[in-house]
Formats: sequence, structure tokens, C-alpha cells
Amino acid sequence: MSEERKFICVSCPLGCGLTVTLDDAGEVLKVEGNTCARGESYARSEVKDPRRVFASTVRVKGGKLPVCPIRSKTPAPKGKLSEIARAVAELEVNAPVKIGQVLIHNVCGSDVDIVASRDLAAV
Repeated sequence: MSEERKFICVSCPLGCGLTVTLDDAGEVLKVEGNTCARGESYARSEVKDPRRVFASTVRVKGGKLPVCPIRSKTPAPKGKLSEIARAVAELEVNAPVKIGQVLIHNVCGSDVDIVASRDLAAV
């Protein structure tokens, strides 16, 4: 008995409606509805290892602004996003902050780094 899952692809602006057919072991048998190769790749990864870019802010000590925007350098495992959010909420960094600066390396054991999304000067 096979299973079907439906997704909206977010790999490009088209937003194709994808239908993924899985076998009993959860392996992808086919992907339908995609208009480009990225859609098939997205569908396969969404079934096996869904990931999302994480974005938030962190508190900054001694900065011209009280917070700095941050993001994951690469998409993080969807199942770890709550844990990552808690780790980021506990973080306070010292100014100055440079765009791209790694603020948390390998956050929550995810192999994903949290980086600053802008420069922030000290007061």
C-alpha cells in the first residue's frame, strides 16, 4: 500500500502543488506536479529531512541598537527549530557585531551555524 503526501514547493516563485507517492517503507516512488527539477529535489528532502532557514534577533550588550538580526547560515532541521529558538533566546552578544559573524557554532548539535545578519557598532 502506498501513501501520498501533498506539498507546495517553495524552491522557486511558481509554488507548484506537488504530490509525492511513498512506498510502505517511506521511500519516494514518484513526484508529480513540479515544473522544474528543483521541485523534485525539494519534495524528496521534505519527506526525508525537512529543513527551514531560522531567523530571529539576539540581544546585544553595548551596541547602538539593543538587538541584532540573525539567521541560520544554512537551513536547519525542522524538528530542531524550537530547540534552536530557545538557545538563541538565551544568547546575548557583545558589540560590535559583524555581518556573517558566527554567533553560535553547531547550534543544538544541528551542524548549522547561527550568524549575524547585519553589522552593529558599539556605542
